[in-house]
Amino acid sequence: MPSSPLTNPARRSLLRALGLPPLLAICPARAAPPAAAGPWPQDLRVPGGVARLSLGPAPQRPAAQTADGVPLLVLGDAIEWTALVGIPLAAPTGAAHITTQAERVPYRVAPKKYSEQRLTVAPRTVDLSPEDTARYERERAHQQQVMATFSTPLPEGSDLRMRPPVPGRRSSSFGLRRVFNGQPRNPHSGMDIAAATGTPIVAPLAGRVIDVGDYFFNGGTVWLDHGGGLLTLYCHLSSVDCQVGDQLRAGEPFCKVGATGRVTGPHLHWGVMLNRTMVDPALFL
Repeated sequence: MPSSPLTNPARRSLLRALGLPPLLAICPARAAPPAAAGPWPQDLRVPGGVARLSLGPAPQRPAAQTADGVPLLVLGDAIEWTALVGIPLAAPTGAAHITTQAERVPYRVAPKKYSEQRLTVAPRTVDLSPEDTARYERERAHQQQVMATFSTPLPEGSDLRMRPPVPGRRSSSFGLRRVFNGQPRNPHSGMDIAAATGTPIVAPLAGRVIDVGDYFFNGGTVWLDHGGGLLTLYCHLSSVDCQVGDQLRAGEPFCKVGATGRVTGPHLHWGVMLNRTMVDPALFL
């Protein structure tokens, strides 16, 4: 009968040489624990995160708003309603609250430190000309109107788990702050996914196209409205295969990855917005 790995000296010596404990030779590797089940988005009460706040039972969907009066997405059913609150990256930490017709609902914002990247680049890539500045200001005014969209909330009990809009490596995460030539810029308000030009992009949830454009920083751009102030943004597109008003199914392709606008290479910049606030898309995956 052959020796076991624990009793065979030669095998034990080989395992020691490889830096492995002997038990690994006879114990199978354990499978990784399954990912935690929903609900989505995940509750992460930090700047750039999402707060899931219970509003309790009610026969009809209650209305809720931020402390500044911005309407909130409320999901659930008569047994329990939940308000989803997008927390701005610039939000102070500490006590915060939302309001309903019946009460004030408190919560707390915990601190979170995002990564920072310092770069030295040619000044012309940082400082805009007067013409480019004027174009950017015009486009920003239009985008603010788009971002204020608040359509009929999603159906009761809607699942907000999103599928990745495009396969690829995450090349830049939400919240990263870049400092160009010593000048800090706004934190990264989305997730960058590296993919080749022409790669199809699919809708992560069912939604309606509410804006299509070609903008100075964002290049080819599409906004989708998923209801209740939940919007998603797709930038630097090489082509757009939809138009304003189109209704998209989850998983339906509607545009393609590109390198348009102010970029250094092809990728998708994907943003998720709640109550006019950009939040971390990873919380929906």
